[in-house]
Amino acid sequence: MNRLLIVGVTAALGGFACAAYAQTHSAKDEISTAHAHAMMAQSATSVAMAHTHLHHVINCLVGPGGSGFDAAAGTPCKGQGNGAIPDAATDHAMHAKLESALADAQAGLKSESLAAVQQEAGKAAAGLQGGADPKASSSSW
Repeated sequence: MNRLLIVGVTAALGGFACAAYAQTHSAKDEISTAHAHAMMAQSATSVAMAHTHLHHVINCLVGPGGSGFDAAAGTPCKGQGNGAIPDAATDHAMHAKLESALADAQAGLKSESLAAVQQEAGKAAAGLQGGADPKASSSSW
């Protein structure tokens, strides 16, 4: 009986660890995609194209159920997770960085000046850099 209890507890803890890993792994994929689109927004040659890529950043960060998600803008993170912010909810340092990058992307969407949009996109990209690196820990991020 004790042996069965130990096996059950061990299996349950292993399941939690796997779920936490999967959640972090999904967030890293979404962050990588969001970072790529922030870089594309930063180098865009028109406000419209920069805005499109910033929408992609927002969609990857908030996920399909998140505030500001716009499926019509495109969903480059489809199938990667539930959005980097919800997927990283248990990692407080990462979550804070993602929220900051989201604010930068949203600020870029509000501007009609290409230079200003590119500047906000650059800030979002800088905030997302390193979060997609599986070797980077949240403490160094």
